[in-house]
Amino acid sequence: MSTLRHLFATSLILFAVGNVFAADCVLSITRTACPGQDKDSFSKCGGKASCDETVPAASASQCSLKAKSACANKRLEITKYKKVSAKFDGTALDGGKDYCVGHPDYPYASKADCK
Repeated sequence: MSTLRHLFATSLILFAVGNVFAADCVLSITRTACPGQDKDSFSKCGGKASCDETVPAASASQCSLKAKSACANKRLEITKYKKVSAKFDGTALDGGKDYCVGHPDYPYASKADCK
């Protein structure tokens, strides 16, 4: 039993120490819906075009990677484009750039519709 308690206590300490070094990574996401698809496209932001999502990140570079991965879009006929920028520990990363520019999941970004 003593070994189990020791393992549990060690796990708690490591968890607490790991959280001390993490900072807020806030992704600001704005979706542009395909024509007539506002409701479905905006559903991930509570019905709004824009929202912020806080994700765990240990560093600014990890936060940047999470912003890039947030650009993925599997709903090509619903979401025409997503703009994702990030802040780490309250500071805008890469000057507040849009990480989705040039992302291959947005073939209709410069077109009037999603066809």
